[in-house]
Amino acid sequence: MRRKIEWTEKIERGVKLMVRVTFPGKGQVQWRFKRSDEDAPDPDRRPTAEDWDALEEKLEGLYNRRRAPFETLELVRRRKNESGAE
Repeated sequence: MRRKIEWTEKIERGVKLMVRVTFPGKGQVQWRFKRSDEDAPDPDRRPTAEDWDALEEKLEGLYNRRRAPFETLELVRRRKNESGAE
């Protein structure tokens, strides 16, 4: 089952950053970043510690409302620790 989480951040005056995270399976977490002033997503951008924190916070809210499984929350916490984003 594919799940996705999306949010938008304002990064500059008049420029927004759309962040999309998908969980395609087998313990994978895929990040996609797209600026509103560009046509295509940036394939080279890697998630920062703040990105990992935002994802974990959003997943905790979804889990508390029973809209995300605990395994997904644990996967994000594990990947966050592996990336060194603490």
